[in-house]
Amino acid sequence: MTALILALTAGAVIGLALGALGGGGSVLAVPALIYLLGFTPVAATTAGLVIVALTSVTALSGHARDGHVRWGAGLLFAAAGIGPAMLGSALAANIPAAALQAAFALVAAGAALRMLRPREEKEATRTTRPGRAAAAGAGLGAVTGVLGVGGGFLAVPALVGILGLRMRGAVGTSLLVITVNSLAALALRGGAITQLDWAVVAPFAGAAVLGAWDGRRLSSKVRGQTLQQIFAVALLAVAAFMLIDAVV
Repeated sequence: MTALILALTAGAVIGLALGALGGGGSVLAVPALIYLLGFTPVAATTAGLVIVALTSVTALSGHARDGHVRWGAGLLFAAAGIGPAMLGSALAANIPAAALQAAFALVAAGAALRMLRPREEKEATRTTRPGRAAAAGAGLGAVTGVLGVGGGFLAVPALVGILGLRMRGAVGTSLLVITVNSLAALALRGGAITQLDWAVVAPFAGAAVLGAWDGRRLSSKVRGQTLQQIFAVALLAVAAFMLIDAVV
């Protein structure tokens, strides 16, 4: 019963993060599965991808109906990142776990600090440059592959800072990137999926899906700058915890 309550609570929080902020799901899901529910890192990563994929699809549909998904930029990001993500995953097997965790914390902190910098929020009217979007997507995919996360917490600042999207557009578009990346990663983990503890994963995913709907509604009521600041503060907190855990 305790595991069920923890799974439902953590799932709801992660769903809110993905629905409202367009990222943070894998950052929160994997630690929750390991520290709260006793999953091994490998099982937690696989379960996290399942949860994030389902939640991202749910949130993406709502953001798409609201016109907050930039399909061209999102598909370029996702397509360009698939190959580098696979290469990064292969390289990650040879990197010590503590070093990976510390690198993850530093990258998350850097993304958060970038989003905390004041910037004028206005819609980009220029045409998206395919080369720029593809390069950013490839870099995102490589980092995602090495660090073993969905990448939404990096996709949002990349879409805001590099392509000049407004926060709500970046949120919706990042969900597209997360969905594609998560499904691609799951395609390589078919055997591991069948070994998951679905008595925990299913309610976790269900609560996350419901939370994503509430998160989407929240994103429509809160101004973009506020969402950006909430997202950045959450990232800094996660980064600090993981860095301390890696070095202590």
